Amino acid sequence: MPDLRELQDPLAVLAFSGWNDAGSAATDAVAHLIEVSNARVAFTLDGEDHYDFQVNRPTVSRGVDRDRITWPRTEVLAGRLGGRDLVLVTGAEPNMRWRSFAATVVSALRSAKPSLVICLGALLADNAHTRPVPVSRTSSDSKLRERLALGAPTYEGPTGITGVLASTCADAGMQVASLWAAVPHYVAQPPNPKATLALLGRLEDLTGLAVDPGELPELGRAWERGVAELIDDDPELSSYVASLEADQDETELPEASGDAIAAEFERYLRRRDS
Repeated sequence: MPDLRELQDPLAVLAFSGWNDAGSAATDAVAHLIEVSNARVAFTLDGEDHYDFQVNRPTVSRGVDRDRITWPRTEVLAGRLGGRDLVLVTGAEPNMRWRSFAATVVSALRSAKPSLVICLGALLADNAHTRPVPVSRTSSDSKLRERLALGAPTYEGPTGITGVLASTCADAGMQVASLWAAVPHYVAQPPNPKATLALLGRLEDLTGLAVDPGELPELGRAWERGVAELIDDDPELSSYVASLEADQDETELPEASGDAIAAEFERYLRRRDS
């Protein structure tokens, strides 16, 4: 079991399933980071204290001699990618005692002393599945916004555990940024590998990490083809998607496409040299 106190200048990435995670894009991004960084569990929060098991039910799997019950939990893992230590926090959004839950997560992060905490999320939006997935990059820290070219958050209203943790980490003196992918609302069901890949790409841009995408690019293309086949059978939905495409093409500036191409090329170079 890794010791969080022994990590060197780690980067922390957090994602939770549920309200904050349309299409499972955010938790799938952290799952991919866990795989490519060979992360191991350093700390587990007791699900008994924070989950309603009638909402987040345990799962059963069959073994040769006995059944196995897996209980909902939140895990804090440590890995290493491209010479950079990572702290990865993931699980289901808790159902109760959010303040004590957030305090426990922040305590674990304090042990690791991350130089940056990045909260990942995904929301449903009026976007076309055929267009690049928009990913917002924000921070409430004005100095961090200036240093990393981030936007200021504008949302006000109900929040999830991701928002609570971002605020709690900031109150504890940590530098916090948030990345949110906008998932087409008419294909909300998981998985959404295209959105997962978009989040990982923006994470690379923000941190300089080189993340091997593995099969995600091909899975994203297969996902897009599958959605297209479903839409082709529904003239009304096809018309709606065409209107979304027209709106996005009209509102996205031409230079944005050039910036996207340049960013993708820089990511390619980092992966090649890693």
